[in-house]
Amino acid sequence: MTIKVLFVCMGNICRSPTGEGVFRHYVDDQASSNLIEIDSAGTLAYHSGEPADQRMCDAASTRGYQLDSIARLVTADDLTHFDLVVAMDRDNYVDLVELNSGEAPNIKMLGEFIPGDDTNVEPPSVPDPYYGGVDGFEAVIDMIESACPAMLDHCLNLIAQRE
Repeated sequence: MTIKVLFVCMGNICRSPTGEGVFRHYVDDQASSNLIEIDSAGTLAYHSGEPADQRMCDAASTRGYQLDSIARLVTADDLTHFDLVVAMDRDNYVDLVELNSGEAPNIKMLGEFIPGDDTNVEPPSVPDPYYGGVDGFEAVIDMIESACPAMLDHCLNLIAQRE
């Protein structure tokens, strides 16, 4: 039994490939790699076929992460194929819900997995670092790293529910 996780941002060259790479590294460190398949996609096809943004790769590399994905467009089939679809921000979440013709329990925002104030009505969005400086890329990695433990717990709970 495996759980399939898809990270989604706009172009699939900064935030979602980082989600894929960081979460894969975390899952591998927790010896759960045989239980979880991880991928990424974008809500727009601007960068389809391209590797992750070099600035994002450089920031990830300094923390020991490798970003190997090639950008692709998310499809309606992805929304049923993947057990957890993680939108990086509110706009991506809205796009996924629209593609799905409605909300679904497997479509969540990454911010839902970041520890913090449970009274927060709106989960925080992962800001797009594309037009900013180096600090923006670091902030993306920080947010994803902080969400990894809760995402892994969520995936393991999904597996336990199916057994």
